Amino acid sequence: MHIPVLQKEVIDYLSPKPNENFIDGTIGGGGHALEILERISPKGRLLGIDLDKEIIYRLKSEIRNPKFENRLILVNDSYANLKEIVIKEKFSAVAGILLDLGFSSWHLEESGRGFSFQKQEPLDMRYNSENQLTAEKIVNFWSAPELEKILTEYGQERFAKEISREIISSRQAGPIENTFQLAGIIKKATPIWYQRQRINPATKTFQALRIAVNDELNSLKKALPEALEILKKGGRLVVISFHSLEDAIIKSFLKERAKENLINILTKKPVVASFQEIKINPRSRSAKLRAAIKL
Repeated sequence: MHIPVLQKEVIDYLSPKPNENFIDGTIGGGGHALEILERISPKGRLLGIDLDKEIIYRLKSEIRNPKFENRLILVNDSYANLKEIVIKEKFSAVAGILLDLGFSSWHLEESGRGFSFQKQEPLDMRYNSENQLTAEKIVNFWSAPELEKILTEYGQERFAKEISREIISSRQAGPIENTFQLAGIIKKATPIWYQRQRINPATKTFQALRIAVNDELNSLKKALPEALEILKKGGRLVVISFHSLEDAIIKSFLKERAKENLINILTKKPVVASFQEIKINPRSRSAKLRAAIKL
């Protein structure tokens, strides 16, 4: 089951009121969206966007509540195309936008696309099945410097050079096709003490590959100014990130716009999950929420 991260905090900062319009740019399992829909009834509408067509298909079949009829608009696209989607859907007077940058439990546990190193699955890692780039293509065809660059930049992996070398060496014997193969290569490339750390040694490499496959950081950089433009005066932007690269982009963007007197930042420091929430949902451990209001 998908447990929405920082649910109470999202609602507090978005502050949805009856009959207002909202956008969930990464609707995923729909946890945040359904709570917002409840609060903006009877006439408030929500535009839900997701890059994964299977997620949109599942939501359409699962959400059959008559009180949401004509109030929930679902679109299969990237939140990077926010402005274009809003124009196409004629969706106006937007009181709040939420971007939850984490991938859903479904992707990890049920998609079969190799997001987890704990299951033997093909090295896919795409949200959008029409994307030509997969994790398998990266590990089998990219050069050592290219691999090292994404592992260092996107994964902040201290053993990026060693892992890249081991990938190059291993693929000479045959293609690297699944998650277990890759996890084994990472294990071989890293020291024993590193493998005994709290975080699995494969975590950062898998993260780097997922970011590279889905071009996640560039999508975020494109979406933030579009989100601000779309919001009406007094509208609120809430963004939840899950690693320091995303958080740095969001923090920098909000600071710059605050200097230009375009927004008021509502979160002096990023809001993090409580101990109780982390206990129930360990994935919320790395979540950071930042929020702003448009002036």
